Amino acid sequence: MSKAFDRTLSIVFLAVGTAFAYGSLSISSSAYGSHVGPNIFPLGLGILLMLISLRLFYETLKYPAASKGDGHGKKLDYKRFLVILASMIGYIMLLEEIGYVISTFIFLMIGFQTMERGKWLYSVIISAGFSIGVYYVYVELLQGTLPGLPSWLGL
Repeated sequence: MSKAFDRTLSIVFLAVGTAFAYGSLSISSSAYGSHVGPNIFPLGLGILLMLISLRLFYETLKYPAASKGDGHGKKLDYKRFLVILASMIGYIMLLEEIGYVISTFIFLMIGFQTMERGKWLYSVIISAGFSIGVYYVYVELLQGTLPGLPSWLGL
């Protein structure tokens, strides 16, 4: 990427992370006396995003001197971007309808195959493992809620 793009993006991510962390402070903490409430996870993600964006900004300071155009000769791949964007919008729209596990599996499969065609077995294993694993950990172990499997499956 270009130095200007990375620097601008790091500032945008810093602002988003700050807003995310600030917004998480308005979420109520646990009512049962637990030290870990529903506000801890978004707060941690906001802080992590802020730290990563600061790291990206720092890395842009070490970029070599800008050449003509500062784009390093790489052409932007709009087709892949639009496929990922469309699949993300579809993921958001279908999450409640078909459930977390199925929609996440489909979204990850599209993403993996968009970024690198082939390797279907690896894509299936990683997509299924991630969707089922996160669902199990979050719903069963942490007792959170995610959209389950659709009722038309009969499970």
